[in-house]
Amino acid sequence: MNTLEKLIKSFSRLPGIGRKSAARISYWLLKSDPAIARLLADQLSNLHNSIIKCSVCGNYTEEDPCAICSSPSRDGSLLCVVEEPQDVQTIEETGEFHGLYHVLGGAISPMDGVGAEDLTVAALMRRVTEKPVQEVILATNPTVEGDTTALYLQKLLKEKGIAVSRLASGLPVGGDLEYADRMTLARSLKGRTVM
Repeated sequence: MNTLEKLIKSFSRLPGIGRKSAARISYWLLKSDPAIARLLADQLSNLHNSIIKCSVCGNYTEEDPCAICSSPSRDGSLLCVVEEPQDVQTIEETGEFHGLYHVLGGAISPMDGVGAEDLTVAALMRRVTEKPVQEVILATNPTVEGDTTALYLQKLLKEKGIAVSRLASGLPVGGDLEYADRMTLARSLKGRTVM
């Protein structure tokens, strides 16, 4: 296997990139200015050295705590719980939410061997106990696993007397937040319902 074939194979391992797209990217890089490939290689090699998880919310950041958690303009009484770090960026792009976040690191999925103990549920419960939180918005994906996780968290949070809401309909069932368009996500945030 030559260098080009190895690169195509590597790109095709990325989510959403098939062999044809991987080949297209590889050939484009080969035809473009070598400085572009060097810049990309440099950014990839520094990725794991530069990016860490925020010790407060679990979002990806270069500084700890992240800019959202350390911002005095954010509403600390409102907490949005998401499955993955990329969901934070997706919600931030709507410009509709001004509270804080908590990243679970996945969703409860017994079929995949993922239980509540594998997520940051304990850290979430500590956060809502240590600081006054008036409402928790459960922004898990509208999948069986996301709904299961939301119901589990709703039960735990209701026992603490915290208002719990869920993103409103408008998000496609079986879809992921990162693929929702901004308008649909903004409407879902505005029309969230109490659980």
